[in-house]
Amino acid sequence: MAVEVTGAPDGSPVFLLHGTPGSRSGIKPRGILLYRQGVRLICYDRPGYGRSERREGRRVVDAAADVEAIADALEIDRFAVVGRSGGGPHALAVAAMLPQRVTRAAVLVSIAPADAAGLDWYRGMSASNVDEYQAADTDRGSLMASLTSQADRMRRDPESLVAFLDKELSDPDRRVIGNVAMRRKITDSYAEAVRYGAEGWIDDALAFRRNWGFEPSSIRVPVRLWHGADDQFSPVSHTHWLAAQIRGAEIEVAQGAGHFAAVEILPRMLTWLTETGVVAADKPAATVQPIRTGAGRAPGTPVVLRAAR
Repeated sequence: MAVEVTGAPDGSPVFLLHGTPGSRSGIKPRGILLYRQGVRLICYDRPGYGRSERREGRRVVDAAADVEAIADALEIDRFAVVGRSGGGPHALAVAAMLPQRVTRAAVLVSIAPADAAGLDWYRGMSASNVDEYQAADTDRGSLMASLTSQADRMRRDPESLVAFLDKELSDPDRRVIGNVAMRRKITDSYAEAVRYGAEGWIDDALAFRRNWGFEPSSIRVPVRLWHGADDQFSPVSHTHWLAAQIRGAEIEVAQGAGHFAAVEILPRMLTWLTETGVVAADKPAATVQPIRTGAGRAPGTPVVLRAAR
């Protein structure tokens, strides 16, 4: 797995789980801002994305083992987790499976499980997402061909996915995407996500439509859910369903906001994740030197953690 750590070396550790498609290089506050917030932000490429090896057949619940392995390698005992879009279900998995290690969890513009009782899963969802998830259910070959073709175009032209989605963007999302710097960061993350192909994207789609491997109702750590009311990619009804399942979950629905507004709300969520009950890494920064960015490595270059064979 490729891992990137930014912010304050001795700050409160927070795992940020990227969207679908996405990568460790997705939008996040600049290092100096994280340092001022006292946040040590840990991002990694889910298997099959960016520089992380594929694990075919993975389930949403498997993210918990990935995060636990990274935390162990970095010698971090307790930490918070935040997931954005496709990272939302994976963040919930971490919260459900590692209650002794997760202090708080924030979930932004997430989808709900495919078998969510009483939820009209596709209602209000963009046509492109409906096509993708229905193909995951009924025609895996079509799904693989479609996402492989899109990934090939994205490698040649990182703007192509945003252009493809343009007709489905709400007005609030057009405002976010209209920011040149923001658009560049989003497209750079997409390009890194499919650096070696569409496998991570394909595996995410399949994982979302099969049983997640845990019940959101089993989560006992504090959870905050955020959603834009005008989200056309992950309908806000999904977050309402999750809020009804997770005991004590806080929910915030922002009027006049869409899917991509989640990148703007992240700094505030990091403040909530670290303001109470979150501890910094138990070991001094020097103890994790062997796998941190070292001399001669450009800032932001991922460190690759490999499991013992």
